[in-house]
Amino acid sequence: MPRGTTLLVNAWAIHRDPNTWDDPDSFKPERFEKEEEAQKLMAFGLGRRSCPGSGLAQRILGLALGSLIQCFEWERVGKEEVDMKEGTGNTVPKAIPLKAVCKARPFLHNIIS
Repeated sequence: MPRGTTLLVNAWAIHRDPNTWDDPDSFKPERFEKEEEAQKLMAFGLGRRSCPGSGLAQRILGLALGSLIQCFEWERVGKEEVDMKEGTGNTVPKAIPLKAVCKARPFLHNIIS
């Protein structure tokens, strides 16, 4: 490539490559439990221009998600199944947003007061 060329990586296509992933269009978070599979994910970019906060984000994400699960009771607003279809955009939003209600668990009131 000539010097100064801007290279755009299509992470969407790479993350859905059937040569890399088994059943790439299915939602299977358990596939990242294996260390070698997790290395295939490019959530924060690669190389010199990758996100400088990726290490912190990967460590804090588990803490934040665990805190949300432990401290709140969650319910769907409706009784229908959650639609997992993807919408359009850079962050691949859900086609139909999930509506949920959370209520603080009783032990949380004692901690906060």
